[in-house]
Amino acid sequence: MKAMILAAGRGERMRPLTDHTPKPLLTAGGKPLIAWHIERLARAGVTELVINHAWLGGRIEQALGDGSRFGVSIAYSPEGEALETAGGIATALPLLGDRPFLVLNGDVLSDFPVARLVEAAARLDGDAAQAHLVLTPKAGYKTGRDLTLYADGRVAACGDGDTPYTFCGLAAYHPAFFRDVRPGAASPLLPWLLAAMDRGSVRGEVQSGLWLDVGTPERLAEADAIAAGWAR
Repeated sequence: MKAMILAAGRGERMRPLTDHTPKPLLTAGGKPLIAWHIERLARAGVTELVINHAWLGGRIEQALGDGSRFGVSIAYSPEGEALETAGGIATALPLLGDRPFLVLNGDVLSDFPVARLVEAAARLDGDAAQAHLVLTPKAGYKTGRDLTLYADGRVAACGDGDTPYTFCGLAAYHPAFFRDVRPGAASPLLPWLLAAMDRGSVRGEVQSGLWLDVGTPERLAEADAIAAGWAR
């Protein structure tokens, strides 16, 4: 199974830290944020990785190389301008192949078991089940669109009376999910997710452990403290 790590964002809220360093290369616990993902994927046996990049992407390639020192193989999907999540994944599909794959946001810190995502990906059929999202209870800071999880495992937009969750940026997809997304064009993920939810083809589960959106210098400091504990 292959995995894609999303690393193309500029990280505006992290400036000036990201003026000269791509956000996935900012360090937490003595190593780049993206390295924690790579190492967790490798331990789970996911060793064929794709990384997209735009802002200062050459530095990402220089820092990670072909992935051999992590025990993985890395292919890169460069974007002249960031294509947002759906556009970036659709553009990278030739590298990802025709089987379900994992996608991880490069700027989150989480202890969610990668093996559970691998199992979820294996259940995707490209029809009734096209995506599997990891959700988390709403954080104490602004996040994306509120989603909810039904008892049968379906994910939907959060409505009145529903329990709200936040998408963690950890997911498994069948390539069919991106069938109609135009490669090379910027396209956000949310509209495609909402359309798939309306079809009932998005599944999910809740992460009860650690999840941190490392989107500000303050949360980077928090991530550094957490990851320092992992490194000991």
